[in-house]
Amino acid sequence: MELQDEGISLRGIASSTGHSRQKVTEIITLAEKKGLVCPLEEEMTDKWIEEFLFPQKTLEASGRHPLNFDYIHEELAKPNVTLSLLHHEYEAECRANQKIPYSYRSFLRHYSNYADKYKATLRIRRKPGEIMEVDWAGSTAFIIDRDTGEKVKAYVFVATLPCSQLSYAEASLSMDSHSWITLHNNAYRYFGGTTQIVVPDNLKTSVTKHTTRELILNPAYKEMADYYNTVVMPARVRTPKDKASVEGSVGVISTWIIAALRNMHCFTIDELNEEVRKRLDEFNKRPFTRKKGSRLSAFEEEEKFALSPLPIEPYKMSEWKKTTVAPDYHVSFDSMFYSVPYEYINREVEVRVSDKLLEVFFNHMRIASHKRLYGKFGQTTTVHDHMPDNHKLFVDQTPEAAIEWAENIGESTLSVIQYLLDTSQTEKLALQSIFSLKKFERRYTKYEIERACKMVISMTKRPTVKSIQTLLKTNKKNDAEQELKRKTEINTNNFGFTRGASYYGGTDK
Repeated sequence: MELQDEGISLRGIASSTGHSRQKVTEIITLAEKKGLVCPLEEEMTDKWIEEFLFPQKTLEASGRHPLNFDYIHEELAKPNVTLSLLHHEYEAECRANQKIPYSYRSFLRHYSNYADKYKATLRIRRKPGEIMEVDWAGSTAFIIDRDTGEKVKAYVFVATLPCSQLSYAEASLSMDSHSWITLHNNAYRYFGGTTQIVVPDNLKTSVTKHTTRELILNPAYKEMADYYNTVVMPARVRTPKDKASVEGSVGVISTWIIAALRNMHCFTIDELNEEVRKRLDEFNKRPFTRKKGSRLSAFEEEEKFALSPLPIEPYKMSEWKKTTVAPDYHVSFDSMFYSVPYEYINREVEVRVSDKLLEVFFNHMRIASHKRLYGKFGQTTTVHDHMPDNHKLFVDQTPEAAIEWAENIGESTLSVIQYLLDTSQTEKLALQSIFSLKKFERRYTKYEIERACKMVISMTKRPTVKSIQTLLKTNKKNDAEQELKRKTEINTNNFGFTRGASYYGGTDK
């Protein structure tokens, strides 16, 4: 390696060391791949370099089947793959090749030594791309009000990837649900992908109820998690070890970012976040104390590949509200009114509102959706199918609808409707009369209405709704009497044999 650094050719190096050019090329290529370049430090002896380039060879002298550490490290990045599973597969391979395997404890120790020395992450406890831990920092930053000079608190959000320890921090003037979800969006954008699991604390912005038997998430937070195809697993109450990585990052960030900005005067939240980003980048690029690399290099080399891709558009915040459906089968939001099916009058429903859409849910089932209204207060949007039948009849009162209804009844009814439209003083009066006529359909059949209209036309050239109503009642009564008479005659004819007085008198036997 030193000869190659001095510019000597491969042929010259091979001649000087007594090795083939192929072997010289192999060594130099492997060293470059693992980042080992000249000048070499004093501790980098031949033995150290050999262990660094060929860690598996140091185990061969023990007589046991060597371990492929690179393969083990890569496999541990896959979901549900554990060292226990890999050791089981290693033992099966040893039995097939009639080799002596390492015990599980030795297998674990050798991998841990390898990962601590040559890799940025140890994948025994945390898999890359699996978890993002989130929390608010206990310490607060501040901005200065330009007008009053007063210090305004700014709360610092922290997100950490436990595998690589890469962190994200951003200040916010509020700790409400909208800020909480917006900061999640920004954290995902900073990391360049999403994780399988999010571990928050038991804040009201994330958890509504968390007991040993029941977990109820804040609806907006659950919706955000579903949008990013991730699972929310809140830390247990009073159990900081469930999110130890972010707890540690919060302490460090409180020192290296929040405390470092204590003498910085920022007048807007954007100015403060610019300074936070500068120190965040320094924090993530700071070298590890006991191993090579930094949080950023560990993330890029060991974890970035495992993150799920981001959606095309970031999640857009939705607002949830519980309300009761009014007697006019509408719900109100921001002084605008939206209809729901009339069957849900006086029922409690949940309303989900985004920038463009309003949706209504009953027992987690969507029952209505509307385009959100903006502008003048008091606007109303009503879906025709949400109305009761009598309201539909009233709303549908147009000349065209009246004629279409009459055509479905019969020619005589159509003649009556046309007459009412042509002779009434105003269209409104005609439609009121037609509406009264259409309501007869609740009590009478189409045949009965058509028959009454035909009879009215035969009797007068000026049919009215009142006369049609009278005929409908009369016809109904006559039909009932005739039906009763018919049944009586049938019962009389089918009575059987009747023995009259002549029989009992003895003359008819």
